[in-house]
Amino acid sequence: MRVRNLVVLMLFVTVISPIVFYTDRLATFKSSTSTDEFVEDVTAVALNGQNQRLNVLPQESSTIIKEPIGIVYSDNTTKSLPNSATSAQQDSTHIALATQDEENRDQDRSQRENHIMEVIDTIAEDMEIREEAIDAGDKAQQLSDNSDSSQNMEIKHEQQSAQTSRKTDKKEPIKIGSGKQKDQTAMPDARVRQLKDLLIRARVYLSLQATRNNPHFSRELRGRIKEVQRALGDASKDSELGRNAYERLKAMEQTLAKGKQIHDDCAATAKKLRAMLHSTEEQLRVHKKQTMFLTQLTAKTLPKGLHCLPLRLTTEYYTLNSSQQQFPNQEKLEDPRLYHYALFSDNVLATAVVVNSTVIHSKDPSKHVFHIVTDRLNYVAMRMWFLVNPPGKATVQVQNIEEFTWLNSSYSPVLKQLGSQSMIDYYFRTHRANSDSNLKYRNPKYLSILNHLRFYLPEIFPKLNKVLFLDDDIVVQKDLTALWSLDLKGNVNGAVETCGESFHRFDRYLNFSNPLISKNFDPHACGWAYGMNVFDLAEWKRQNITGVYHSWQKLNHDRQLWKLGTLPPGLITFWKRTYPLDRSWHVLGLGYNPSVGQKEIERASVIHYNGNMKPWLEISIPKYRSYWTRFIDYDHIYLRECNINP
Repeated sequence: MRVRNLVVLMLFVTVISPIVFYTDRLATFKSSTSTDEFVEDVTAVALNGQNQRLNVLPQESSTIIKEPIGIVYSDNTTKSLPNSATSAQQDSTHIALATQDEENRDQDRSQRENHIMEVIDTIAEDMEIREEAIDAGDKAQQLSDNSDSSQNMEIKHEQQSAQTSRKTDKKEPIKIGSGKQKDQTAMPDARVRQLKDLLIRARVYLSLQATRNNPHFSRELRGRIKEVQRALGDASKDSELGRNAYERLKAMEQTLAKGKQIHDDCAATAKKLRAMLHSTEEQLRVHKKQTMFLTQLTAKTLPKGLHCLPLRLTTEYYTLNSSQQQFPNQEKLEDPRLYHYALFSDNVLATAVVVNSTVIHSKDPSKHVFHIVTDRLNYVAMRMWFLVNPPGKATVQVQNIEEFTWLNSSYSPVLKQLGSQSMIDYYFRTHRANSDSNLKYRNPKYLSILNHLRFYLPEIFPKLNKVLFLDDDIVVQKDLTALWSLDLKGNVNGAVETCGESFHRFDRYLNFSNPLISKNFDPHACGWAYGMNVFDLAEWKRQNITGVYHSWQKLNHDRQLWKLGTLPPGLITFWKRTYPLDRSWHVLGLGYNPSVGQKEIERASVIHYNGNMKPWLEISIPKYRSYWTRFIDYDHIYLRECNINP
C-alpha cells in the first residue's frame, strides 16, 4: 500500500505539476488528481484558438483564453501561486520519505517534463495543420463568390490572423486572389503550345511499330492529327484558335491515352525519340547554314532596280554635249578652308542619300565639297545623277578610280594581293577544303580596291588638311561642321569607339595566336568604327600612315594575321593614333541590330546601316528603313522607269 501511494505521488510531482506550472489557469485548479479537468482545459484552449481564427466564436463566450506564455518553469511564476507553493512543500516532504537520491529524482523529472513538452508540441502542430486546412477550404469556397465579397473576406481573415499570431510565429494566410492572379499571368499561347506538343507526341506514336500493327488505332491517330492541324492553322496565340480547338485537344489526349496502353515497350519508344531528336538537330543545322548562305547572297546581289538605274543614267549622259557634262564650282575642290567629304562607292542611289542628307542638315551648303570616287562601270552614271540632281549650292566632284595611275600593284601590296590566284581561289572555289567556312569573309566587296582607298587619302587629296570620310550606307541627321574644328590631340583618326560589346574588341578581328599580333597589340583594346571618320591629313603625312599600312599588308600576304576587310588593318594602322569621338556623333547597327533605340537614333548626328540588311535591300529592317527613304524622291522619272519603290 505504501509503495502504491509512493508511485502515485511521484506521478503527481513529475507529470501533473509541470503541466500545472505551464498553464495560466491554475486559479481554477483545485485538486491534484483531477486529470480529466486538465484534458478538458487543453481541449478548450485548442477549440477557442480555432474558433478565434475562424471567426466562429460563440456569442455567449465573454472571456478570451490567453495563449501559453511558453515558459515551463520559473521562480516568478511560483511566487504568484501560493496554493501551488503550499502543495509543493507537502509533496517534497512525502518525497523525502520515499527516496534519498535527490539528484536522480530531478533528472527523472526533467526527462518527463521534456516528454510532456513534446506531446504538447505535437498537439499544437496537429491543431495548426487542421486550422490551416479549414482556412484553405473556406478560402477555396470563397473563390467562387463575386470579387467584392472575396476582397472583404480576405481583409477580415488577415485581421483575425494578425490578432492570433502576435505572440507566435504563424504562416501567413493564403491570399484569396492568388489563383486568379496566376490565371491572369498565364501565357497567351499556352494552348497553342499544348496542341503542338500533342502533334509531336502523335507523330512519335505513329512512327512506332506497335501503331503500324494496329490499323484501327493508326487510322484514328492520323485523323486526330489532321483535326488538330486544321484547328491549329497558323495561330500563334490562343485568341487566334477556333472554337473547336479545345474539343480537338481533348479528343487527341484521349487517343494518345489509348496509344500509351498499346505501347508498353519504353526502350523502343526512347530509341525512336533519340533518333528523331538527332534528325531534327541535323535539319536545324542545315537550315541555319542555308539561311546564312542566302542572307550573304542577298547582301551581295544588286536589286534589279539599282542595276537598271546606272544603265538608264549612262544612256542619258551621252546625249549631253561636253559643256553640259561639267560640274560647276570646280575652283572649290582644293580649298582647305571649306568642308571636304570623301565618299567611295559604286552605288548611285546610296551615294545620293548621303549627299542629300548632309546638305539638307548643313548650315551653309555652299561651303561643303563632296569628293566621290567610283569605278569605271558607274562613273558616267554617277556623274549624270548629280548633273541632273545638283545638291543645292554644294560642290560635287566625281572621279574614276582608273584615273589614279599611281595606284598600281607595284605601289600597293593590297592591289597585288587582290589580283593573285590564291585570292581568286579563296573567293570563287568555295568547295575546296582550305576555303574559309565563314561566308562573310568571301564577300566580293573585299575584292574591290574602292574598299581600300581610305588608306590613300593624302595621295587622293594632296592639298587638303582635313577630310571627313563617309560610307555609302549612312544617313546624316545633323550639321557636321564642328568636326573640322575638333582638336584630335596629335592623333590621325577621329572615330567612335565600339567596345560596348565583347565582339568589338581587338581579339575578335586579329589573330592573337600569331606572335606578331600578340606582341604588338592588346586583345582587349577597344575597337572603333568606319563609316564616319575625321582624318588629319597633315598628321597622316607626318607619321607616314600609308607606309605603316603597307608594311602590315605585306606581313599578311597569307592572311594569317587577319581575315579580309578594311577594319582589321585599320585597327592596326591607327593603333594609338585614334581619338575617340562622342557616341552621339555616330550610331551603328541599323543593318543588323533591331534593338537600337529610337531615342538613340534621333540624337545621333550620323546613323549607320552597317551589316547585311542594307536599307535599299528587301531584307532591311523595316522600322529603320524610313530614315533612309525620306531622302529619296521616288517620283523621279529615272526611279519610276526602273521600278524603284519605297
